[in-house]
Amino acid sequence: MSTLTVIGVAVAAVAVLLVLVIRFKVPAFVALLAAALVTAFASGMPLDEVVPTFVDGMGGTLGSVALLVGLGAMLGAIIEKTGGAAALATSLTSVLGPRRVGPALLLTSGVFAVPIFFDVGFIIMLPIIFSFARAAGHRAPIAVGAPIAALMVFIHNMVPPHPGVTGSSTLLGADVGLVTLLGLGIAVPMGFLVHVVGRMITDRRDFPLDPMVRRRFEQTVDAQDRRAVGEDDESDGVDGTDGTGGTGGAAGRPGPAGGGDVATAVRTAPATVRGPGAFAVASMVVLPVLMITVGTLGSLVVAEDSLSGRVVSLVGEPAFALLVTVAAAIFVLGIRGGWSMRDLGGVMDASLAPAAIVVFVTGAGGVFAEVLTQTGVGDTISQELLGTGMPILLMAFLLATVFKVAQGSGTVATLASAGLVQNVVVDGDFTSFQVALIVLAIGCGSVALSHINDSGFWVANTFLGLSVADGLRTWTVLTTVLGWTTMIILAALWPLAA
Repeated sequence: MSTLTVIGVAVAAVAVLLVLVIRFKVPAFVALLAAALVTAFASGMPLDEVVPTFVDGMGGTLGSVALLVGLGAMLGAIIEKTGGAAALATSLTSVLGPRRVGPALLLTSGVFAVPIFFDVGFIIMLPIIFSFARAAGHRAPIAVGAPIAALMVFIHNMVPPHPGVTGSSTLLGADVGLVTLLGLGIAVPMGFLVHVVGRMITDRRDFPLDPMVRRRFEQTVDAQDRRAVGEDDESDGVDGTDGTGGTGGAAGRPGPAGGGDVATAVRTAPATVRGPGAFAVASMVVLPVLMITVGTLGSLVVAEDSLSGRVVSLVGEPAFALLVTVAAAIFVLGIRGGWSMRDLGGVMDASLAPAAIVVFVTGAGGVFAEVLTQTGVGDTISQELLGTGMPILLMAFLLATVFKVAQGSGTVATLASAGLVQNVVVDGDFTSFQVALIVLAIGCGSVALSHINDSGFWVANTFLGLSVADGLRTWTVLTTVLGWTTMIILAALWPLAA
């Protein structure tokens, strides 16, 4: 096919994807498969090769992604349901003092966001945000909550085992351990940045609250005031509920807003359940990062074919690190706190339901990428873009940003962008450090310019009680600042990665 025909095929495939997702609200899994099918037919792929190509794309992507996402979901559920977020937030705030509530909760949310999906993590943090917004003297939770929401979604898009960045790492052949370490390293200065910018935005004006959210916030304030004088209240939206309408878990732990299997598992937990200590929770989040660090740094100083080299390689494998951490969390956070294995098993099983949706979407993205590769469409498009003189790092970032703005889903934007640049990256002469930077450029592109077609926009703004206009002034500004600033940092690191 001519270059013009190939470009037409790519445009048609992307148009099908966007129309199905935006106009007809077709699930991303089906939309990605449909876009892949259009690409296969339009490019003249033999009919008997279509299904085998789909199978290869699905299997090749999910080989590692399913392990990481599944184990990450289980670890997040254990931390969530045993009261880990509250323990970390309370401990850090007591150490830093009430005047530093914002930074304390921001640090907590950053740690909490590594193993837990954004929407679940933010909803679990919400009653804590309400409580400590009052402790810091804020009239509305937006001052504390907006930076937390932005940082959590940033980590969701930049740090494995979250699905988008894990899937793009697989497609581009990146070292997941290196991507993890770089993503976490960049998240630290971004935490400071979002705190400063968040204060600048929220201090400049008052943000009217939705009446329902205002009532919940005031209930939290009233409950704290009653506790201050020694009164007890079991129906204030803090002890008995999660502050968002959901039923709290055993021993007063916050529960999910929507109920369901996980909530049932928590409600049936023994009455003698004890919440974990902050150090124990932090240890479970840090453990996989330490193991991955040992593997990444150890491979530089130990012979690869030696026994110690093989041990270091195993220890540093992200899937093995998460498996070890899940086993440790079962004992440290669960059994030691009075949970039975049956109750923990229910929580872990329930966590796989939402994770399965993400896994399938990621696999469909792998199918789309495989079709682009096998038909030559992805290679032709990437070469044409590179022929314009655009650096691969900037191209990856802009592709992800365009997909993000057009259809809203960060995961879809990440996987589609990775599929378009896959051939250039895999066949190119890039170091492992450079490939990791390309993966992160796609990740920060899928963060920037989040607006009303992004579910994250509605999760954050609905629960914080903001109007659409105020959401654009806060959430959209913060995500854009994070995405573009990170891209500048990645561009500065690129010469050092050669």
